[in-house]
Amino acid sequence: MYWTLELASKLEDAPWPATKEELIDYANRSGAPLEVIENLNEIEDEEDMVYDTIEDIWPDYPSKDDFLFNEDEY
Repeated sequence: MYWTLELASKLEDAPWPATKEELIDYANRSGAPLEVIENLNEIEDEEDMVYDTIEDIWPDYPSKDDFLFNEDEY
């Protein structure tokens, strides 16, 4: 399983919090690349585990704080 910023960004608008099955369903319905669905299928989780954000799946997902720009300028 590997995540890239591009792949993980396909789940930004997912209905959080969500279970693994709900995320797979969302990825299928939204037309996410096959790699996203494969990555979600490879997640080893406990039954009915609920994920609150993409960071629960990919802890290295960059947050807005990781970018060095001033939003007030745009």
